[in-house]
Amino acid sequence: MRPHDALRDPFRPGKAISPNDKYASLVAAAGYLPLVLRGEDCLELLPVAWRAINDYGIRIGHRTYDAPELGPWRRQHSGHAAKRSLWEVHYDPYDLSRVFVRTTGGWITATWGHLPLVNAPFADFTWDHARRLAAAAGLDDANEAAVARVLDALLTRAEHGPDLRSARVIARARAAAALPAPAAAPETENTPAPEPAPEPSAEMVPFGIFDAHAEAERWI
Repeated sequence: MRPHDALRDPFRPGKAISPNDKYASLVAAAGYLPLVLRGEDCLELLPVAWRAINDYGIRIGHRTYDAPELGPWRRQHSGHAAKRSLWEVHYDPYDLSRVFVRTTGGWITATWGHLPLVNAPFADFTWDHARRLAAAAGLDDANEAAVARVLDALLTRAEHGPDLRSARVIARARAAAALPAPAAAPETENTPAPEPAPEPSAEMVPFGIFDAHAEAERWI
């Protein structure tokens, strides 16, 4: 990360530092506590898009997501005035089959409406490539059903075909889909850990008395 003016060291106010340098200095001063991420923590780290919840669901990247649980929140204001009362939607760029909507009642998972037309997971770059292929074929690249059919053909196409660019996109999509999904950490009871058994004490060997004159005689 590059240095920028928003970060300054109090001991060097005239020098801009990078976020990595600032983080390193804070860790050196205060230390850090490593924590295991739970399922909800992983959702918090995903990219965010602010969208309205309409009668048909949520639109992101020319895709429509919906879930029955969104019913009470349709055409409602989120309460985030700074975001024009839109809703906070988290999404995984390597798996666009679903999105996660934060509501006052908790997280809601909304699924892409045309997912049954596609037989494999897909990433954002796979979707963009399918839209380009659809446009090149004279199709409407904003039509979800049309792009979904092109996407399905793209994902099921042989990797060693003549279209090398599509082959690379397929390989990237499959590699991304093969990554293990973060699992929620199991809940553990707050039971104290058993104390380790005491180790046998080692025999103490005393040091001799240092004689500076005798040591000097050895080096003459």
